[in-house]
Amino acid sequence: MKDPSLRRSLTLFRAFMREQTDPAAAYALLARDAADQVERYMKLDGRVVADVGGGSGWFTAEFARRGARSLLFEPDAAELAGKPVEGTVVADGYLLPLADGSADICFSSNVLEHVADPWTFLSEMVRVTRPGGLIYVSYTNWLSPWGGHEWAPWHYLGAERARARYERRTGRPAKHRLGENLFALGVGPTLRHVRGRDDVDVVSARSRYWPVLPELVPRVPGLREFATWNLLLILRRCS
Repeated sequence: MKDPSLRRSLTLFRAFMREQTDPAAAYALLARDAADQVERYMKLDGRVVADVGGGSGWFTAEFARRGARSLLFEPDAAELAGKPVEGTVVADGYLLPLADGSADICFSSNVLEHVADPWTFLSEMVRVTRPGGLIYVSYTNWLSPWGGHEWAPWHYLGAERARARYERRTGRPAKHRLGENLFALGVGPTLRHVRGRDDVDVVSARSRYWPVLPELVPRVPGLREFATWNLLLILRRCS
């Protein structure tokens, strides 16, 4: 799928809507799309890729399929559904068991909004990336329509109210609780943070799924907090 394009965005949206009933198809498609995005900047064949917080390993497996030496670092063993993919390590993203500069690419998809200290998490990703290597980070910003995750878009009326509504309607506890495993991370603070760092260059800051002009929306203060949906950062580790 061409990135960006209306066809790509619609295909991904339809897959997201079927995530609960057909997660394998949804995440396999998302993994292929993410790998395509990475390869716009660096080919995966022969590279060492650290997938931080990659859950059951869909991204890790796709990177390996394209010739990378792919390692998955996941702190929650319960997320490793069935047989973990080759190269899986149970490890915290705040303290990765890798030497400085040992990865060509450090990758994180939809994890940053789930960590209490995103700047330390980013610093650890930068640490393990070699000079000239890439850091790929994407996350769902809080004020986007999907910011509340399973209880979106009712998070606009308050997190506790939205979570309680979800539990009443489904009869099961919500996976996420604001301030515990989901945090209200915006677009502006993240852009200011990465642009202020002296150890990375910002190659691209864009809406991950927008079909047109994906780098325009994150440039507009206010609007970007609602319209970005999912912020994608491509960073290059400085020498």
